[in-house]
Amino acid sequence: MTEENKIGTYSFVAEPFHVDFTGRLTMGVLGNHLLNCAGFHATERGFGIATLNESNYTWVLSRLAIELEEMPLQYESFSVQTWIENVYRLFTDRNFAILNKDGKPIGYARSIWAMISMDTRKPADLLSLHNGSIVDYICQKECPIEKPGRIKVNQKELAGEVVTKYSDIDINGHVNSIRYIEHILDLFPLEIFREKRIRRFEMAYNAESYYGDTLAFYKEQVSENEYDIEVKKNGQEVVVRSKVIFI
Repeated sequence: MTEENKIGTYSFVAEPFHVDFTGRLTMGVLGNHLLNCAGFHATERGFGIATLNESNYTWVLSRLAIELEEMPLQYESFSVQTWIENVYRLFTDRNFAILNKDGKPIGYARSIWAMISMDTRKPADLLSLHNGSIVDYICQKECPIEKPGRIKVNQKELAGEVVTKYSDIDINGHVNSIRYIEHILDLFPLEIFREKRIRRFEMAYNAESYYGDTLAFYKEQVSENEYDIEVKKNGQEVVVRSKVIFI
């Protein structure tokens, strides 16, 4: 199999209901597109969620880092490429490139995924999936951004609180990974998005939260343009940590 055949490429348009007040695609919508492309790519190669569900397994996102030069404007065409960088026993590294209408890269993303048992919610052995054939799709294409780093929030001042509702819950029965991104960005005033853009966004998913949980958001400003966020559910367990860097 050629390296080119290991890469999935999917086309999109920045629809009016997918952009924010600046006329550019929102981070939440981009995140959904990335996750959808991961699903398309996996399904086309025989290890999509529907196939996993037959054996009572599913995919969950563990880490995500997105770095952008720009966001597509309203009505602009763009595409997303995705490929597998590494496969380990319990995790797989999946990368993305975001291309503008001319095919020029305007951003990249790195992600880490686990296959979990829907009964135990614990990671399962990826190399047991189709006799380990997932490794056949490992691709050497470059992804020139740093891997997700460790995020530690020292400041414990409450920045916001959300009680999870119907619209937060996804097919796996827990809070959708992209909804966390949207809730985190809502912690910032509108003016910051008027004056700056997001250069890098990181998410580290530590635990699941469910319908009716109270999510508490703690925000720490690390530097002029850099913020670390920690999300706890019901005053106890940390479910998500995030880093947002503006420019």
